[in-house]
Amino acid sequence: MSENTPRFGGATGVGSMPGGDARETARTVTGTFEDFPYLAELPARGPGADMIGRTAGLLVELYARVEPSGWRIGDRPGRDTRRARSWLGEDLDALEEFTQEHTGPLKVQAVGPWTLAAALELRGGEVALSDPGACRDLAASLAEGLRLHLAELRRRIPGARLVLQLDEPSLTAVLRGQVKSASGYRTHRAVDRQVVEGTLRDVIGVHGEGPVIVHSCAPDVPFGLLRRAGAQGISFDFSLLTERDDEAIGEAVEAGTRLFTGVVPGTDGPLSDPAGSVMGVRTLWRRLGLHPGLLADAVTITPACGLAGASPDYARKALAHCVRAARSLADNPE
Repeated sequence: MSENTPRFGGATGVGSMPGGDARETARTVTGTFEDFPYLAELPARGPGADMIGRTAGLLVELYARVEPSGWRIGDRPGRDTRRARSWLGEDLDALEEFTQEHTGPLKVQAVGPWTLAAALELRGGEVALSDPGACRDLAASLAEGLRLHLAELRRRIPGARLVLQLDEPSLTAVLRGQVKSASGYRTHRAVDRQVVEGTLRDVIGVHGEGPVIVHSCAPDVPFGLLRRAGAQGISFDFSLLTERDDEAIGEAVEAGTRLFTGVVPGTDGPLSDPAGSVMGVRTLWRRLGLHPGLLADAVTITPACGLAGASPDYARKALAHCVRAARSLADNPE
């Protein structure tokens, strides 16, 4: 791989897409994001294609099945595990078909250890977050599963520079003690920030050959914690930022952290002109006193979150809009 190969592109997607046709989705994603495609998720296909189910299917020596209350850890792989792995295999086949000549960055997503711990139930019905030992076991299983997953992708698409995205929409709730118990009448105790950071660092460390970004479309993304844990990029819903995030964002940019700014709505609606979509990013840059010339080197444009809830037509338009908005930002940074 050449030293001049870019680590990131100017625009990409977040993860999920509407519909259930893996091949057509891969064609759309790779055709739109020629510089920075990604492995899309298609949750409309059912359990195992959703982000929790897909990641549960990656776990090593831990298995999960679908219960009425959600995904629950079980004793052995069952039909839900097999279905999750089958869906992933279908998606990988489709992506491989359209990326054989790709030599730039290519993004793959998995649920991070803390959102997974807040979603996967133990045998008794409470989530893994309720048990520190279960959290450690889950993180270790996830790390090993990600090693194998990344190795498989390197085998299938040897020219690509893999970028790993960890989805952590529940991270802020974990840090604040806002994850509800099974009864719904109480919340689980907040997890110590050093424990959260250390676990993330361990999982991020599995991708020693490439960059890792962390995505959250929840408010109050902990930019500083993620940067200290080793995230080289942070993906977020730009509309949820407030001025109290300014200092952390400024520090992240100055430290070389890539900002994946979700400026294109994730559900159907009118799209502004590309320049208008990135106006807020330019305003933020001026407010932080950052040099406009840094914009293209520091920002990747994305939808605000996954597009599973959008119509297929809007999803295609939203992805194309991200590319045009990124071009506008690069051509006119001031």
